[in-house]
Amino acid sequence: MSHRARLHPAAQRELDEAAEFYDFEGPGLGTAFLDEIERAVKQIGEFPESSPVVLAPVRKKVISAFPYSVMYSVIDDVVIVLAFAHHRRRPFYWRGRE
Repeated sequence: MSHRARLHPAAQRELDEAAEFYDFEGPGLGTAFLDEIERAVKQIGEFPESSPVVLAPVRKKVISAFPYSVMYSVIDDVVIVLAFAHHRRRPFYWRGRE
């Protein structure tokens, strides 16, 4: 059973800003970033409990090709993406998002 995903509005802003940054860095890089994120969110939807819990009930899926992680929680059959967190930015800044 695949879970559907819902992005927190702040996570959507983070995703848009990161894709824009990568587009500025090089042609096609923003698209590659979004493709990796889409692949990760799809994997999370299929196997929501496969990523480790970081701060209950939030889990962390590391993106291998970029310095980002998807921070998410699962409520019923919905994956709630709380943040697309850069690895070198403030840790746990996304706490309090629901």
